[in-house]
Amino acid sequence: MRLHVILRYVSLVLLLNAVFLFLSAGVSLIHSDTAFLPLLYSAVLSLLFGVFPAIFVPSFEDITNREGFIIVVLGWLVSCLAGVLPYLLWGGVFSFTNAWFESVSGFTTTGSSILADIESIPAGLLFWRSSTHWIGGIGIIVFALSVLPAMGRVRMILYRKEMSPIALKNFRYRTKEALRVLLTVYVGLTLLETFALIACGMNLFDAVTHSFATIATGGFSPKNLSIAYYDSVAVEVVVMIFMVLSGINFALLFGAFSGNVLEPLRSVTTRYYLAAMALSVVLITFFLHGRAYPGWADALRYASFQVISIGTSTGFATADSSVWHPLAVLILIFLTLQCACAGSTSGGIKADRIVIFWQAVKKRMTQIEHPAAVVKPKIDGVVIDGDSVEYGVMYISLYIGIVFISALLLTAMGVDGLTSFSGSAATMGNVGPGFGTVGSTGNFSHIPDPGKWVLSMTMLLGRLEIFGFLLFFGMSKWE
Repeated sequence: MRLHVILRYVSLVLLLNAVFLFLSAGVSLIHSDTAFLPLLYSAVLSLLFGVFPAIFVPSFEDITNREGFIIVVLGWLVSCLAGVLPYLLWGGVFSFTNAWFESVSGFTTTGSSILADIESIPAGLLFWRSSTHWIGGIGIIVFALSVLPAMGRVRMILYRKEMSPIALKNFRYRTKEALRVLLTVYVGLTLLETFALIACGMNLFDAVTHSFATIATGGFSPKNLSIAYYDSVAVEVVVMIFMVLSGINFALLFGAFSGNVLEPLRSVTTRYYLAAMALSVVLITFFLHGRAYPGWADALRYASFQVISIGTSTGFATADSSVWHPLAVLILIFLTLQCACAGSTSGGIKADRIVIFWQAVKKRMTQIEHPAAVVKPKIDGVVIDGDSVEYGVMYISLYIGIVFISALLLTAMGVDGLTSFSGSAATMGNVGPGFGTVGSTGNFSHIPDPGKWVLSMTMLLGRLEIFGFLLFFGMSKWE
């Protein structure tokens, strides 16, 4: 393992963060707020720590798988540490634990927050907070690879370590082209939503920060009431459309934008994802009508937004779903665990793995009924190999196990059961709000400091899809 090689490529991630820190300092300067110097100092420090290895350590045409894993995980950890700096330097409610929680939540696009009064935070710091979503949404390493010069085989290895294994199966592009596809869709969606929100009456700052959060399926809003602040059906419809799009595999979206409009619907996973969301909206609308809302229009409006927000792991809010009908809450908890499609910016188990799981169940049931039958489960006409099925089932089991362990730890710290479980599920799935005291209108400020570290770990485990993060700590056992 060559430490200087790892240092060189991790430093490039710091340079990427420095760019957005300088942009945030510029926003702070325009608004003449108190975050300018904290952001500027943080930008300079990130630039200095990033530029020296990039200059003095020579580039390498090849890296090992082990080095690739370390670069990816360290890239995330170093970015989260860099994100802590402006919060700490600004002060206020940001102790080191709170700053770390907010930074990890931003980069992993979780959207959970310790802030009780978001609007009291300077505009420059809020822009940085939203920027961490946008950097992390597409994947820190993928983002860096997309904007940096070609790095030969290094690019391919880092791309494959960063991307979800299940997403790679659906991305039928070579590495360089895949990166172009990802960045094109990501930037394109961000620009389109920004213009649409401005057309709905938002100012430029709010439109950009909400677009960053929507397309990254993150959920950080510069308003205390989130999207509910605007009380605008037009704003909600625009945000819902882009949340749904951001939950679809970007390779399929690229095909749609390239002229083949029906490309996403040819995927059984996309059809399942959209059908699950539609059915959830119908059911929750029924549960809310006459209970939370007297009219069908309001019940549909608020059910639709919360289902799409949680089902895509975005976490914006227009209502307090914690007080809804228990059956509505259970459906939302299921969506918190599942979320959207692989190859998107969404978190969670992913709809793809749920489809694979049910294909495996269908195969087993057929074999029980017809022991001599040779059953080959398929998705979109492609046979699912045994390793993919085993990996999918193992991932789901491990995922739920981690949520359960995290909930147990929080409960042992005195947090109530509903808050512990839903908070753990929401952070593991990078969803943001849970239920109980961490619901869509609440925050995580009251969680004990050790609990915030536990939840920060679940955010990273969920964003790095468990195995990458676990492998990092088991490096000494690698051959």
